[in-house]
Amino acid sequence: MVSRSVVDLPLHGGKCPPWLFERMIRLSRAFLLLVYQEFGPKELIKRLTDPFWFQALGCLLGFDWHSSGLTTTVGGAVKEALKPYFRDLGVYVCGGKAKRALNTPQEIIFWGEKEGLPQEASKLVTLSRLTARIDNNAIQDGFQLYFHLFIFSKEGDWGVIQQGMDEKTSYARRYQWYSQKIIDLCENPHAGIVSQIKKQDVLNLVAKESKPVQSCLVNLVKEDFSLVMKELTPKVHLIFKKEHALTPQDLSFKSLRKIWEKVYENPPADFKDLILSQGMGAKALRALTLASELIYEVKASREDPVVYSYAHGGKDGHPYRLNKKLYDNTIQELEEILRKAKLGETEKLEMFRRLPKLFNLV
Repeated sequence: MVSRSVVDLPLHGGKCPPWLFERMIRLSRAFLLLVYQEFGPKELIKRLTDPFWFQALGCLLGFDWHSSGLTTTVGGAVKEALKPYFRDLGVYVCGGKAKRALNTPQEIIFWGEKEGLPQEASKLVTLSRLTARIDNNAIQDGFQLYFHLFIFSKEGDWGVIQQGMDEKTSYARRYQWYSQKIIDLCENPHAGIVSQIKKQDVLNLVAKESKPVQSCLVNLVKEDFSLVMKELTPKVHLIFKKEHALTPQDLSFKSLRKIWEKVYENPPADFKDLILSQGMGAKALRALTLASELIYEVKASREDPVVYSYAHGGKDGHPYRLNKKLYDNTIQELEEILRKAKLGETEKLEMFRRLPKLFNLV
C-alpha cells in the first residue's frame, strides 16, 4: 500500500531576494547532479516528487520552511538549476507558476521534438492536463491550482509538483505525483498531498471509494438527456442537511444540458476521458455526481485526501537567520565533489556517501 501525507502551507508575502535565489540555484544544481550521478534519472524524479524529500530540499536551500512559497520558489530554482543540463541528463522540467504553468504543453512538445520523441511527448501532454484537472476538478477541496511543474525523462518516467490556493484561508496545498507509484491514474494516484488542515465535505472522485461513481458518471452522459431529467425531476426537491457537500442547486438543468450537448455525440470511454472532456470543470462534475448518486444510488467519497530538516536557516529567520558563509561553503563543497568525481577522484564522494550512516540518518 502506498502511504500518503498531507500538509497545508500558509501564504507568506514578499519575494525571494535575488542573492538567495542565485544561491538556491547553485546549491540545488550541485545537490541534484550528485543525486543523478549516484542514482540516475529515475531516482532523481522519484525524490523530487516525494513530499517529505521536496520539503527537506526547501529547508536545505534556506527558503521559508512552512510557506506556500517553498513550492513555487524551490520548483523554480530546480528548473533553472537543471535547465542547462536537460539534454545531458535526459531529464526535463516544464511549467511553473501562473503563465508558465499554462505553457507546460508547449515546453513538453519542444523537448520531445528536440529528442525525437513526438509521440511520447503527446502522451505526456495528456498526462500533464489530466493531473491538473484531477487536482483542480475531480478533487474539490477548495484549492485552485496556480502552479504546475511537470518533470519527465527520456526513459518515460514522469512526475508532477503542483499547488493550489484557498483564497478564503490564504493557505496553499501541494499535490505530488510519481509515475512509478501509480497503479491507476484515477484511484489514489498521488505520491503525497502536502497539507496541514483536514477539511470536511471534500468531494474526492479519485478515491477508491468513488470508483463505482466514476463508472456511473461515464454511463450517465451516454443516456438520453430527456430521460435523465425525467428521472431526476421528482427528486430535485429532496431536503438536504445544510452541511451536505452537494445540494439541489448543483443540479442546474441549464448546465447539465450544456454538458450533454458537448459530450453526448462523442461519449467518453472511461473516467479519464470524461475528466478531459471540453467544459468538464468542477461545477459540471458536481452536477453529474449528484445526478449519479440520485439515479444509481452510489456514493462519492467526501474524505479529504490529505518532519522537516534544516541546514542553513530560513529566509524568514526561522528556525534561525540564513548563514550566507555556511551556505556558500556548502555550494563550494558539493561543486568540488562533482568536479573531482568527473576526474575520477572519488575519495570525497565516498565520504559524502557515508555521511548518512555516520549521523544515523539511514
